[in-house]
Amino acid sequence: RRWRPFAVRASPRSVGGVPVLPWGVRCQSTGSKPDSDDALEWLEEVQGEDALRWVREQNAQTVSRVGDPERTEAYRRILTILDSKDKIPYVTRIGKWYYNFWQDDQHQKGLWRRATLESFSREAPEWQAVLDLDELAAKEGISWVWKGYDVLDEGPGCNWDRALLSLSPGGSDAVVVREFDLDECEFVPVEAGGFVLPEAKSSVAYRTRNEVLVGTDFGEGSLTNSGYPRLSKSWHRGTPLSEAVTVFQGELADVAADQFLYHDRGFWHEFQHRALDFYNTAKWYRP
Repeated sequence: RRWRPFAVRASPRSVGGVPVLPWGVRCQSTGSKPDSDDALEWLEEVQGEDALRWVREQNAQTVSRVGDPERTEAYRRILTILDSKDKIPYVTRIGKWYYNFWQDDQHQKGLWRRATLESFSREAPEWQAVLDLDELAAKEGISWVWKGYDVLDEGPGCNWDRALLSLSPGGSDAVVVREFDLDECEFVPVEAGGFVLPEAKSSVAYRTRNEVLVGTDFGEGSLTNSGYPRLSKSWHRGTPLSEAVTVFQGELADVAADQFLYHDRGFWHEFQHRALDFYNTAKWYRP
């Protein structure tokens, strides 16, 4: 199996005139350089008390000048729409189940739930709760924000019983990755061999049941200048993350780099990506 250059393409996409990075990457400051004389460097500690105090002060000034948006009719109308039980519950099929992530006034952080196709076809589906983020946040004392998942796909006959969930403490780009058992609807603890990544700007995907491709903060030189993963490593179940082996790497000047594999219609497809800048992506493909 050989890697083939797949594409180096320009993708000048934008929303409202703001460039959008390839495959959902967003540019975010990651801190000043050690020799920086930036007087506002302390704002990089987004959860720091000084930074939060400054935010509260700025919010208070804004409200005093333009008013509290939560007291406006427009705010109340928008909130009513967002909390409406009549929203279309968009679903994703995983095995025999159809999954939906739902938010309303009772599930402000969100409820990951599922139903069978037969049930989903009814006017009032019978949903089965998979993960309640509001309950999880209350239990663990962390304001978790849903950032998506990667499901283990083993091709024909797949059990569809494992997923890697990405949860952000507070909603930043940095996430904690935790393996989840879709049969038992619970996290797989590290003690049982579960994959768990600490908070970082990570990319992670299954390669096999016992191997994942992971890009995260491995230490000096492992991130690009933009603060996203530069290295993609093979990490085997039951081994320390420090023993993961590099299988692909980008350049420090890239926005980010990663590698992933998926199955489709009887074939396996493996890709390597380098986001060279806002508009250009280099890709390699291996069938």
